[in-house]
Amino acid sequence: MEIPKIIGAGLVVIGVGMGIGRIGGSAMDAIARQPEATGKIQTAMLIAAALIEGIGFAALFAV
Repeated sequence: MEIPKIIGAGLVVIGVGMGIGRIGGSAMDAIARQPEATGKIQTAMLIAAALIEGIGFAALFAV
């Protein structure tokens, strides 16, 4: 019964990493297009990354 839990936890970590990486990459693209909006973009990026990480922690505890 341990192997499905380990696989599930691994998938959660991979998903969270991919989500935060995608947010970071998209934010860098947006900042490159509109440098004057850097502050707003960074704020939105950090909030979204924190929400994804929180959901990841909740999923790990559910596994």
